Amino acid sequence: MSPYTAKVSRNNIFCLEVFLLQSYGMNDHYELIIIGAGPSGIACAIEAEKAGLSYIVLEKGFLANSIYNFPTNMTFFSTSERLEIGKVPFISHTEKPTRKEALEYYRRIVESYGLKIRYQTEINTLEKSADLCFHLKTTKGKVFKADYVIAATGYYDVPRLLHVEGEDLPKVKHYYDDAHPYIGMKVLVVGAANSACDVALETWQKGANVSMAVRSSELYQNVKYWILPNIENRINEGSIKAYFNSEVKKISPDTVTIETPDGTIEIENDYVLAMTGYKPDYNFLAKLGVQFDGSEAQRPLFNESTLESNVEGLYLAGVILAGLNTSKLFIENTRDHGKKIIEHIRYKTRANA
Repeated sequence: MSPYTAKVSRNNIFCLEVFLLQSYGMNDHYELIIIGAGPSGIACAIEAEKAGLSYIVLEKGFLANSIYNFPTNMTFFSTSERLEIGKVPFISHTEKPTRKEALEYYRRIVESYGLKIRYQTEINTLEKSADLCFHLKTTKGKVFKADYVIAATGYYDVPRLLHVEGEDLPKVKHYYDDAHPYIGMKVLVVGAANSACDVALETWQKGANVSMAVRSSELYQNVKYWILPNIENRINEGSIKAYFNSEVKKISPDTVTIETPDGTIEIENDYVLAMTGYKPDYNFLAKLGVQFDGSEAQRPLFNESTLESNVEGLYLAGVILAGLNTSKLFIENTRDHGKKIIEHIRYKTRANA
């Protein structure tokens, strides 16, 4: 065999190896990896698809995982038009779409664009190699590589805890799904915003004996306009007992201790539904190398124009940009994040070519 023939053979073998790696999904080096398949992650994937980038979306749970874990009968505050992404119309039966309609909408978007998503793939660590390539390791030990990364992880995975004795009891819930398990039960709802008011009303309507523990002197006044008068009327008529300027101090198997303006009381209780809000997964973001601004809001550091974090090549998208001010950003005012990020990635790619 001549040296030329040997060279051709080696090249052919190399090409065959590359073909096999690509065909069977073993080549896990992408131009872009998006962490999170919620609305923001989907919006980023749409822009990556349009730009012709090689990308993959890695989602630790299901499609639109946060919305999937919303209460079964939840109705959005925004109209369906304001929830639209990728110029795909969102048609709902009423002005305010439901959780079920939203899940179907995002499923249709993924299907329409043929977005590349891997579900139940949770990222554990992210490291940057000497050649500036990101190495993302999953909890199962698999490694993905990328030139750029977008973290679009939302904030619904980490509840704000009460930090009281007994919070780890099975009867304490930080997520609410359906009213049925609470029929005939003594339920204490903790909180004063949309989720707390929704949960208090729905469980009361289904036959629960409902009380509320509210730290402030009144309910949050920006509660959905069709909910606020209803819950206030139920409190005023005594159907729902509200303890204002009060805090839960201890949770026991059959009771809850509440500190009120009139002193400390103990009430009978079957379930505590702590609707106290959620926050970004700061531990995960810190693992990615993201730093924070040191303010009370604990906002991550990022470039306002490009959404690139303090880690070069790592971008942030969606509600995590607000830090603890989770009521500042929604689907409707983060829909442009994907376009902004992909435009910057394309600019950097051209500059480095």
